Amino acid sequence: MKHGFNFPLAISFLFISYLTVAQGNVQQEITIDELHAHLGYLASDDLKGRKPGTEEGFFAAQYINSQFRQANLIPLGDDGFQYFKVATSISLGENNELIVGDMLVKPEEDYMPFAYSKNDEVSGQVVFTGYGFEIDTDTLKWDDYGNIDVKGKWVMILRGDPEPDNTNSNYINFSGDRGKVLTARDKGAAGVLFVSGKNWDEKDQLVSLYYDKSISSAGLPVLQIKRDIADRILEGTEKTIDELEKSLNEQKNSASFDIEIQVKVKTQIIHDWVRTQNVVSMLMGSDPVLKDQYIVVGGHYDHLGMGGQGSGSRKPDTIAVHYGADDNASGVTGLIEIAEKLSFNRDSLQRSIVFIAFGAEEMGLLGSKYFLDNPLVKKDRIMAMINFDMIGRLNEDKVLIIGGSGTSIESEDIINKAASSHSLDLRLSPEGYGPSDHAPFYANDIPVFFINTGAHEDYHTPEDDIDKINFEGQKLVSDFAYDLITELANRDSTLTYQEAGSGNRGRRASKFKVTLGIMPDFSVTDVDGLGVGGVRKDGPAYSGGMKKGDLIIALDGKPVNNIYDYMNRLKKLEPGQTITVDVIRDDEIKVLLIQL
Repeated sequence: MKHGFNFPLAISFLFISYLTVAQGNVQQEITIDELHAHLGYLASDDLKGRKPGTEEGFFAAQYINSQFRQANLIPLGDDGFQYFKVATSISLGENNELIVGDMLVKPEEDYMPFAYSKNDEVSGQVVFTGYGFEIDTDTLKWDDYGNIDVKGKWVMILRGDPEPDNTNSNYINFSGDRGKVLTARDKGAAGVLFVSGKNWDEKDQLVSLYYDKSISSAGLPVLQIKRDIADRILEGTEKTIDELEKSLNEQKNSASFDIEIQVKVKTQIIHDWVRTQNVVSMLMGSDPVLKDQYIVVGGHYDHLGMGGQGSGSRKPDTIAVHYGADDNASGVTGLIEIAEKLSFNRDSLQRSIVFIAFGAEEMGLLGSKYFLDNPLVKKDRIMAMINFDMIGRLNEDKVLIIGGSGTSIESEDIINKAASSHSLDLRLSPEGYGPSDHAPFYANDIPVFFINTGAHEDYHTPEDDIDKINFEGQKLVSDFAYDLITELANRDSTLTYQEAGSGNRGRRASKFKVTLGIMPDFSVTDVDGLGVGGVRKDGPAYSGGMKKGDLIIALDGKPVNNIYDYMNRLKKLEPGQTITVDVIRDDEIKVLLIQL
């Protein structure tokens, strides 16, 4: 739908128009026309990708809430909304300053703080530390810190690596900015000045200030400076960045040295917090006893907005509406239609059903985690969770993927029974963890069913549009899900939860030689460390005594402030190695001994 209206009057008109259409077409059965009408609104140009915290995102939530009301569901929370705050962007504060010798340098023109820079005021001498490497492997050795003391000093580091045109370079895993910052911090540096050599970036473009979904800082100020500013710092050495980069790329060896110049820096990065919401309503069960047990049926309604750096877009240089028709307007429209049909048949349902359209899933499953931390029904009464995420691209072979089939003893039989009257080719995966809103429920020992029709090349791009949706297939998936939910709601007994997962869960992170076997909790943002959302029972962390809810603050004696620190620490560990992991549990620091 590539035709828009002027905002905000037209968006209000559009909302009312779609609402009127939907009200006039409420039917007992799941219909293609209604699926199309709902998805046509949610994935329209005018909702601009439903980014959390935006007016368009709230219009999407209002629309979903209105559909739940039309289905005569009971609104939970604040009139059907469960509000929470998230950080969605960052900006430069007024208190940013860089002084090189006696020269005042301009932010955004001559330098730019990184998004994860610590807010601080630091003065000190500068040390050039080449590429900022500390590499010691069987095939590669390079230590830019071996013969120089950087404690309390600024380190000036070249971005990238000495083989920028070699896609198979052994240096690639060591070329990331964050990893270099972590090494500098470990060595006691006061701050980092990055500079791009000519071979790495001929245009010498400054980094964009974009939010990388973590409010935790790197623990020290981190800036990128232009080459001419770096050359000004190097004036007394009779060297230039171009010469140093050329020499390092040719020699492939450390060439660190002190620079007799003082640099003074003030940094101020401001996180912009917004309010977003889950949409939550309930259909009360008819059985006087079983109605106090709940089936949660959910899917996230948020998407990537207009895209851009840090949004999660696979085309980060393209600023355009990321429609999210399949991801996940398809799941939410299925949710709405299923809720409507179940409401028409409410007298036949014994257990209660909670319908949730989650917010901020794309930012790290924040909406589902918030619901579980602040449940609107008794959490220990939730029998199962069904999650719809991308159900709009059923292929010609009618392959439907269902994750979590091993999270209860009974799940596979229930799935096969529900599917017996539908022509679907089921592909079952036992794992309870996964990159969607069912994962936090599984981490809370709740059996899950993750329903999706698979990934595609339009995922997280502006091309995920309504024109690509297979509405006949979406109806088929929704009809199957209706039968699955009905079967769960009317079972005589509850499900028997069990751990489920493959020992290969870490296969996506091929650059890691080791894994702890945990599910990170991305919603822990107000303290330094990495929250543990779940612990795999066949993993090293479980054997070492780690528990869900722990906060990892150090690996092998080295601090961990966030997920980025954690990943960079893992890169340097070896299979078979025994390490200490410091965690905070119940406000106490515990040291665990874990063999990788």
